[in-house]
Amino acid sequence: MTFKSLVLIIAIMAVLSSMSRASDPSPLQDFCVAVDDSKNAVFVNGKFCKNPMDVTADDFFRPGLNMAGNTSNQLGSAVTAVNVNNLAGLNTLGISLARIDFAPYGLNPPHTHPRGTEVLALFEGTLYVGFVLSNPGPNMKNKLFTKILHPGDVFVFPVGLIHFQFNVGKTNAVAFAGLSSQNPGVITIANAVFGSDPPINDDVLAKAFQIEIKVVDYLQSQFWWDNN
Repeated sequence: MTFKSLVLIIAIMAVLSSMSRASDPSPLQDFCVAVDDSKNAVFVNGKFCKNPMDVTADDFFRPGLNMAGNTSNQLGSAVTAVNVNNLAGLNTLGISLARIDFAPYGLNPPHTHPRGTEVLALFEGTLYVGFVLSNPGPNMKNKLFTKILHPGDVFVFPVGLIHFQFNVGKTNAVAFAGLSSQNPGVITIANAVFGSDPPINDDVLAKAFQIEIKVVDYLQSQFWWDNN
């Protein structure tokens, strides 16, 4: 990772730290390192707090984002997330990070983050990115915003809106994303609709998508890859 890349990541995280007040609640103490053991602990933001006397620097540290994710899958992409579930020191801080790797023509499919705005910075390759606005008035279509990104470009995906990233280049692409939540969540649209357990009723999906039931059955029979 180059010095310029590191500076850009730090800048993104700094911006998101100021945005975090609009999503995750602000902490009332310096930190609340998450811990699974609830004995003699305090419950804050969905996690129990580790005793401050037991906290170490390792609670705020996670290596490995210099390593590329495995893109040998159906989507040709891999998301390496750093959130409160694997970096306990993020608890109550309202911020998280992800590295996204793309094989040539790899896709991070349409998805949403229900609890966080995303700021994405591209470091290698060329991405076609976009998001769709929420439902407009009657007889109006959802508006799509798209952009072609090149190394050094930054794009924002507002909280909760469906968005995607597609590698339109012939080489690998690498992006880093900051999110304004310690645990922003992710809902991949195709997986949620056609890969739920138990499956959504055929008649519901056939009518919603205005397709035949046999098409619904085919889509539900597919393996919906999770690149996270």
